[in-house]
Amino acid sequence: MRYRVLGGTGIQVSVHCLGAMMFGAVGNPDHDECARIIHAALDEGVNFIDTADMYSAGESEEIVGKALKGRRDDVVLATKVHFPMGEGPNRGGNSRRWIVKEVEESLRRLRTDWIDLYQIHRPDHTTDIEETLSALTDLVRQGKIRAFGCSTFPAEDIVEAHHVAERRGLGRFRTEQPPYSLLARGIEASVLPVCRRLGMGVMTWGPLASGFLTGRYRKGGTVDLSTGRPALTPGRFDPALPENAAKYEAVERLIELAADLGCTLPELAVAFPAAHPAVTSVIIGPRTMEQLRVTLKGAALTLDDATLDRIDEIVPPGTDLYRADGAWRSPALTDLSARRRPLAERAAG
Repeated sequence: MRYRVLGGTGIQVSVHCLGAMMFGAVGNPDHDECARIIHAALDEGVNFIDTADMYSAGESEEIVGKALKGRRDDVVLATKVHFPMGEGPNRGGNSRRWIVKEVEESLRRLRTDWIDLYQIHRPDHTTDIEETLSALTDLVRQGKIRAFGCSTFPAEDIVEAHHVAERRGLGRFRTEQPPYSLLARGIEASVLPVCRRLGMGVMTWGPLASGFLTGRYRKGGTVDLSTGRPALTPGRFDPALPENAAKYEAVERLIELAADLGCTLPELAVAFPAAHPAVTSVIIGPRTMEQLRVTLKGAALTLDDATLDRIDEIVPPGTDLYRADGAWRSPALTDLSARRRPLAERAAG
């Protein structure tokens, strides 16, 4: 296993990080099996685990906490806050009120006294970024977290947070966690260059494109949209939709490339993000022991320039063949008042 420094923190993390999103009711409800997967990953040299409070409503954190008993000091542990946890208008978001409360819940579920990397799961434009950074800085000073970062933030929000931290003398985001795969390369245009200039660590998620790069979904094949990943986001898999044609075509060419390399498509997919100079670690999120085995095999694969050139021909740099983040959209797009002048003002010219 290779290791890299996480965003200037001095913390050495494995190039592939064990993501725990599939541990719990959403993925694998068997706590003992999940613990075995975690232990197997650690035994293979993985020292970096990423989870979130909202994964299976806290169950993922509980599973990770139990599994790390006796091994906590050897693990760089990351979790996240932002999405709603239960009913109520103030049980989510990026406010000081919620962050200070929810970090205590995560510490309890994880059975630990500190979190190595605490991340803001998505932007919250109803909260001043200074409010968020101030709360996180206080948690570092209290010893409850060691560093903090953001997840799936647009480049402009990352830059704003950096400048606010600098002006106000606050701690800054040390990491960003964006989606990145062979089919979703949009972050290469601005997010990754910005992170590199600011000296941030980058831990990417979704290397298998929500299962699209497992090799199970092929051009001309039949896709059951009622089970598995397709049931969650059928529009992303339905071969009858014109917007999916480019994805299915790219998958066929990528399968051919993987065969030429003597590897599987999932192995190629897991290896790809780690080749970018801005990427510190690639998050893999197995649900079963077999999936862990396959993804770790891909973690050992190094792609040469000729291979990367062929990938660029299939999916050009900076190109997204699908909207990678299905959990959040900028209010600049979803809020009509943010992109339409009032009718009276429009009529007045």
